[in-house]
Amino acid sequence: MEHCKVYQSHVLFPEYRRLNIEGPVPPEQLSKLTMHPDLKAFRRPSEQHEALVEIAGLPEGRIIIVRDRETIVGYVTFHYPDEQERWSEGNMEDLIELGAIEVATDYRSLGLGQRMIKTAFEFEQMENYIVFTTEYYWHWDLKGSGLNVWDYRKMMERLMKVVDMEWYATDDPEICSHPANCLMVRIGRQVPLSSQEQFDRLRFRQRFMY
Repeated sequence: MEHCKVYQSHVLFPEYRRLNIEGPVPPEQLSKLTMHPDLKAFRRPSEQHEALVEIAGLPEGRIIIVRDRETIVGYVTFHYPDEQERWSEGNMEDLIELGAIEVATDYRSLGLGQRMIKTAFEFEQMENYIVFTTEYYWHWDLKGSGLNVWDYRKMMERLMKVVDMEWYATDDPEICSHPANCLMVRIGRQVPLSSQEQFDRLRFRQRFMY
């Protein structure tokens, strides 16, 4: 499958700053930037930087960033599902995971998460994909945000809905392990019915729930 990547760049000037929202960013460009020290939700900033460079080099991989000069202060990742998760079992070329989204503390409340996600979907780049994200409450910054688990989930739902992602039911054990966890999905306009049906089979292993 050919993966269309159309680079986009937008400039914002919030609070006397100049911020660049751009992507998909190629690995050679990412490797020259540094990670903000607050970007540590998933692993150490230096290790996450290496992961971003690696993802950007994948045929299907996409990294959208917010850059303050030469520092990455926010990012969103898109890639094929992890081999350890059920979503990879169908070996679907047109199933892409929105894997991680993170914004440094000092840059929150500026709508950067929404802008990064919207940038990824510009120029109909994602119309050939089923894009999904698995939201787990243990990844959420409840302490830093001051939100409870339900308000944080509402915030994440609003964030994903800016590109028309919707809540989808599933019997996946990890998602079902807590009522705040959820699966959100967007099916591109060019996705064939066969892929949609295959994704439904991945969502439900217990056929009586189908």
